[in-house]
Amino acid sequence: MTTLVLTNARVVDPSRDLDARGTIIIKDGIIAAAGPEAANQGIPEGAEVVDCEGLVATPGLVDSHVFVGEPGLEHTETIESASHAAAAGGITSFIMMPDTNPPIDDIALLEFVLKTARDNAVVNIYPAAALTKGLKGTEMTELGLLKEEGAVAFTNCQHPIADNRVLRRAMTYARSFDSVVSLEPRDPYLSAGDMNEGLFASWLGLAGIPREAEIIPLERDLRLATLTGVRYHAAKISVPQSTEAIRVARERGANVSSGISINHLTLNEHDIGEYRTFFKLSPPLRAEEDRLAMVEALKNGLIDIIVSSHDPQDVDTKRLPFSEAENGAIGLETMLSAALRLHHSGEVPLMRLIDALSTRPAKLFGLEAGTLKAGARADVTLIDLEEPWIVGPETIRSRSKNTTFEDARFSGRAVATYVGGKCVYQRSL
Repeated sequence: MTTLVLTNARVVDPSRDLDARGTIIIKDGIIAAAGPEAANQGIPEGAEVVDCEGLVATPGLVDSHVFVGEPGLEHTETIESASHAAAAGGITSFIMMPDTNPPIDDIALLEFVLKTARDNAVVNIYPAAALTKGLKGTEMTELGLLKEEGAVAFTNCQHPIADNRVLRRAMTYARSFDSVVSLEPRDPYLSAGDMNEGLFASWLGLAGIPREAEIIPLERDLRLATLTGVRYHAAKISVPQSTEAIRVARERGANVSSGISINHLTLNEHDIGEYRTFFKLSPPLRAEEDRLAMVEALKNGLIDIIVSSHDPQDVDTKRLPFSEAENGAIGLETMLSAALRLHHSGEVPLMRLIDALSTRPAKLFGLEAGTLKAGARADVTLIDLEEPWIVGPETIRSRSKNTTFEDARFSGRAVATYVGGKCVYQRSL
């Protein structure tokens, strides 16, 4: 039996509402004890001991919205490279989106992802499967077979489903398998622009995307979720009217949740500056008043989780005129540090941040993660809340470098990441 002991840490575990100085004892990759009570048990004989003085120990972070290029676009990101980027960001588990080439819409492709992850990844990777074949929105996939094979959710990614009958049928089938349907609310016509609609877009001469491009399809989704009783997740929302729609749907009895990209919590439309395409995202960066409202909604729990929305793009798709560039930015390595800005500013308590980054996404998607309870798999992130660092190409492990935080100065980062008790990333202790 191998034993690892992390001592003198500030243990923050939202699953137990625990924030206290203590110890974590890990035996054969499983949490034996974590918290003040573990410190009183002493050090088991022969254990490896790591002094975590000055560090915060949390359940390993969980990112539920990650795009990976493999299969088909391995030059942007592979499952292996994404796993190393995740580990460097303190992420021990992530859900991989099916928007690959070809899309993950059948058993063979799902098995490929699972096997490749087992063979090459250093973190836990859970595949989501396509809700419709080819992500075309016209015919639903074999939901039951895909779930049985290991799909943890169903999504159509950034591809809207226009046919309400198809979506209703898919939601009904997903409900019968107790599966989550996760959709990005986006009207393909109203969102045919470049950035948030407003005065700044007019100054830059760019086509605007109104808030209604998100609100209208979201309200449609919420109505169908209420009708079918499915577990519905709004994957990425960006405006306060969306949180209000979700609140009303919950009052109607709908089983709905929501997520937000870390970009929309820490950046706004003015960060685009002079046509900086790394800031071209979907949904677009919104106004500062929208950002502040979304931070408040996160703090109050109306927004459930934070995602990186990691979307690797290479120079051929980003180093273009703004209107021609693709949407998307990488984020696995910067999600935690960017979120800590909200902690340092006093806008969101640390416990709530870790809940949104770990415990709640694990619970929403039924993952074996998000807790330091005795008997749980020992996925642990050690965080230095104060360590300063600057984001640069040399610090990025992703194959793509399209980060919205290029040259950003951060305070706080993951310094060690453990998956099943094994250290898969270590900076300094």
